[in-house]
Amino acid sequence: MSVHAVSAAEAIERLGEFDTVVDARSEAEFEEDRLPQAVNWPSLDNEERRRVGTIYKQVSPFEARKLGAALVAKNIARHIEREVVHKPKGWQPLVYCWRGGQRSGALALVLGQIGFRVSVVEGGYKAFRAAVLSALTPLAARLQYRVICGPTGAGKTRLLHALADAGAQVLDLEALAVHRASVLGLIPGKAQPTQKRFDTLVWEALRAFDAARPVFVESESRKVGNVAVPQALMDAMRASPCVRLALPMDERVRLLMEDYEFFTRDTALLCDRLGALAQLRGKAQVAAWQEQVRAGEIEAVVRELLLKHYDPGYAGSIRRNFEQYAAARVVDLPDRSPDAMARAARDLATAAQCQSSTSNA
Repeated sequence: MSVHAVSAAEAIERLGEFDTVVDARSEAEFEEDRLPQAVNWPSLDNEERRRVGTIYKQVSPFEARKLGAALVAKNIARHIEREVVHKPKGWQPLVYCWRGGQRSGALALVLGQIGFRVSVVEGGYKAFRAAVLSALTPLAARLQYRVICGPTGAGKTRLLHALADAGAQVLDLEALAVHRASVLGLIPGKAQPTQKRFDTLVWEALRAFDAARPVFVESESRKVGNVAVPQALMDAMRASPCVRLALPMDERVRLLMEDYEFFTRDTALLCDRLGALAQLRGKAQVAAWQEQVRAGEIEAVVRELLLKHYDPGYAGSIRRNFEQYAAARVVDLPDRSPDAMARAARDLATAAQCQSSTSNA
């Protein structure tokens, strides 16, 4: 038998050495968060885990373990038939469960008996989660950021994409959060990750960046929909140099009409989301906007939202929260076109890299 225990820290450092990272937890646990590149081979699926847990509490731990053992044995057999029979002898998996206990141990035992070299994460996912949280602060602090600021509709996200196309390092928190970071930012048909999953995705992104090169990031609030940006990253962003993006009002309105095109197709959804503004803008104003939406006057509503809701709140918030905003480099975009974004991205990437090289000299 060849089964070896590795710490969570060692597993993280050696992730690239393992042929497969196997999560032996249930589907729901896997969906909540997981190690990078992990695949899910549940030792107990959602319903089986519930059944065993109920017997453990209502009957006895002994009876629960008997049932659990039978279910785990059946599931491991299926995993081996489906995933393992064609693996070469040199295949080396990393296996984990919640705390590195019975579920991963049972799978590792069988794989080891076959003759594979199996590694098991000591402390399981729980230890990995602790390692991620402890690593976020030093990871966030080691990087140099350029914060893209600008009012709603100025094209911040489009500029980030153009920067990535230009070869710059980009941290797109809204993409990781699956949310556009406003009351209207929910993306229909796409669920946000859990907080744990979001933390792991941010951790993965940060550890992949080259500390010698700047990282461009949007001036997010602490919350992006239902998930929160890690505090250490938020602090680092708020202390970093800023770039202020400016775009003519007509272009901002058209950009938002393009980026939120799904609202023009589902006016009921837009009216529902506008309802969340009643406390801030008053029921009468929200009702008027909803009536305009139903009448097809969506562009007029977008313009008023910018003038009456987004712009006034943004102006005060950005100055309070981002220390270097007053000294921000201003980028005046003539329009929202891809060419305009690409030109601005090339200029920013070149300037940031030059500043970085000078400061590191």
